Amino acid sequence: MRISFIIISFLFISFNLRAQTGEIRGRVFNTANNEGIPFANVLILGTDYGTVTDENGNYVLGNIAPGLYNVRASFVGFRSKTFFEIQVSLARPVRLDFDLREEAAELTEVTVSSDFTRSDETPISVRRLNTNEIERYPGGNRDISRVIQSLPGVASTASFRNDIIIRGGAPSENKFFIDEIEVPVINHFATQGSSGGPVGILNVNLIKNVDVITGGFPADRMNSLSSFFEFQLKEGRKDKMFTQMTLGASELTLSNEGPIGEKTTYLVSARRSYLKFLFRQLDLPFLPTFNDFAVKTTTKLNEKTELTFIGVGAIDDFELNFDAPANETPEERENRLYLLETLPVSTQWNYATGLKLKRFRENGFWTFILSRNMLNNRSFKYLNNDSSNPENLIFDYNSQESENKFRAENSIFTKGFNLKYGVNYEYSRFFVNTFDRFSFAGVGETLEVNSVSFYNSYGAFVSGSKYFNNERLLITGGIRMDGSDFGETARNPLNQISPRVSVSYQLKPQLFWILNGGIYYQRPPYTSLGFTNNEGVLVNQENNIRFIQSNQIITGIEKVIPEKSRRFSVEGFYKFYNYYPSSLINGISIANLGADFGVVGNEPVVSNSKGRAYGLELLAQQRFFNNFYGISSITFVRSEFTNPNTEGFVPSAWDSRIIVSLTAGRRFRKNWEVGARWRYLGGLPYTPVDVETSSLIEVWDSRGGQAVLDFSQINSLRLKPFHQLDFRIDKRYFFNKWNLNWYFDVQNAYNFQAEQPPILAPVRDDAGNILVNPNDPSRYQVKFIENPAGTILPTIGIIVEF
Repeated sequence: MRISFIIISFLFISFNLRAQTGEIRGRVFNTANNEGIPFANVLILGTDYGTVTDENGNYVLGNIAPGLYNVRASFVGFRSKTFFEIQVSLARPVRLDFDLREEAAELTEVTVSSDFTRSDETPISVRRLNTNEIERYPGGNRDISRVIQSLPGVASTASFRNDIIIRGGAPSENKFFIDEIEVPVINHFATQGSSGGPVGILNVNLIKNVDVITGGFPADRMNSLSSFFEFQLKEGRKDKMFTQMTLGASELTLSNEGPIGEKTTYLVSARRSYLKFLFRQLDLPFLPTFNDFAVKTTTKLNEKTELTFIGVGAIDDFELNFDAPANETPEERENRLYLLETLPVSTQWNYATGLKLKRFRENGFWTFILSRNMLNNRSFKYLNNDSSNPENLIFDYNSQESENKFRAENSIFTKGFNLKYGVNYEYSRFFVNTFDRFSFAGVGETLEVNSVSFYNSYGAFVSGSKYFNNERLLITGGIRMDGSDFGETARNPLNQISPRVSVSYQLKPQLFWILNGGIYYQRPPYTSLGFTNNEGVLVNQENNIRFIQSNQIITGIEKVIPEKSRRFSVEGFYKFYNYYPSSLINGISIANLGADFGVVGNEPVVSNSKGRAYGLELLAQQRFFNNFYGISSITFVRSEFTNPNTEGFVPSAWDSRIIVSLTAGRRFRKNWEVGARWRYLGGLPYTPVDVETSSLIEVWDSRGGQAVLDFSQINSLRLKPFHQLDFRIDKRYFFNKWNLNWYFDVQNAYNFQAEQPPILAPVRDDAGNILVNPNDPSRYQVKFIENPAGTILPTIGIIVEF
């Protein structure tokens, strides 16, 4: 054993002593026409390393020691661009392509930097995260949905889910694009009609960067009210095959890349979880399993034409564990039986595929996108989990959403003025087959339907941006129209005209004042559009369900210090919502739903709810500089909605009031890295339980043990604030042919117990049978039990690249 240890140690030392170096290579080109920029400067910031491109815009930077670097490309007449935290290793050369945009003026007294993704189309409310920032984020577990919680205006629930709440909006108000192709679902076990889930489906190994746009949306993006996520995947290696394997706390991930012939590269990834095995060993009452895949190919048809294909998908399974653990305490037994009684059995699969054709010309390019996506969601529950008797069936829900989409966009670039216009069309299908006593418990109805509905949606947009006053002033404007045949009002695109305008003025070098105003529309979820009653009537279309409208205004100040990779900003925002659907069953806006498992919107609704969200965001960001990085954000926010059964505006389920996120890290010698994050979230409102209705035996059995909420007191109570500390340690080894990275990540380091709404649970005898109320035989005996959330969650992971 000692001899083996000595040999392994000697090999490690020998590899580290070898004088091997890494390499960065790529291309610098004009973003407007894809033509290479000759003699452009490419520099590694903070070092003496640098080179110039050849006549085709290609460059090679060699003899680089393994490590983390910021790399900048620049050329006279073009805006410089910096890529942060580029990891150089010995195993493979880094491919780094720079797309530079021409300056609007020949000579300029001011400077405009692309280092923090300020663009002409989105000069406000945009944040970028790169691969390394995502991978080493403390407590993020390599999950992009968790990582973006460090950004200003972004809140989440205190549970283990990835519900993203941006500027007081519901989780359903976010949209996701991968290489400009829309991907509706990015989480496993997603909530249908919303966007959250416990685990993301995107493999960080494939992500080059992600831009999070939380306001001032460009006119070419549609159907969202709170944010757009723009993911850009890496291109596959052009010289030879490269593989990465990641072994984490809950899954095994494999990814591979390489060339297919001279013109095509590929990326492929697959992940398999072993949560089912772990949860069984921990004696948990639920056993989830998830699998996901992703693929991308890039084909350079010629110098002016590029074809990209992507595919992502997931398969999720779930079952209950009825085995009682040994030495179970009475409290543990009570919680286990409650979960077994209320949790449904759920299975789900989804995929999205798309083709993007980009055709360049002298002053711009055409983009054509054809895509398809589908979600299949099945969930069922039996009383006491006894499926032997059909009378015990509480609900059995199965539905499918499928969309076929086409977009065509033309981008034109000139000196000081850019123009973009396009059209889109979508044909979608919604299928539902359901038996439901759960949703209508207490009103004596059972929903039993099987229906299919089809929808045609269409839109067009035009936008432009123009510089004035020697690039001090930028004005960006756009207008789009959207229509769909799901309702009488929605059918006419003139009813959904969406103008927006942004003004950016550079007060001093790298000090900007920005103002934006716009009107945006989002289609209600398919679960609402396709809701059918027992007579086969599309109820909500009969009720003239409408697009949801949000009028927004944002203003702020931003200071950028490019030479130190530093940024400070203050933004204030106000959003006003119209035509939000509200339930005709419980009388609440569905804007308050979406942070739990299940389905949102599968009920009769009417578009009569209003809402407002307003607040102030403060951000201080230090990108990787002198081996240090950090980001601090504080958000003050109010989120309120009207409900048909209440008077005036009341706090929404996302009214956290204050959000604080502090993240910092440092890279040490010999490739050690330490990072930590602390976040604070104001207590969220919640609705009390209607004990009188819930305790009725008929209601309790119909709902599978889930309590009925008293929506006449919606969000009248509030939880205590939530806070949590996460930290992470990384160590990297760079060998001649392969890389090794191990990490130790701890979530909730000081074991904070977050308050959750108390659970209304039945009183049971020693055999586990529910006791009937002796004073009222029509009711069960019930009681409240505490429901804290939080535990220390350590993770050890290994990443191998070869």
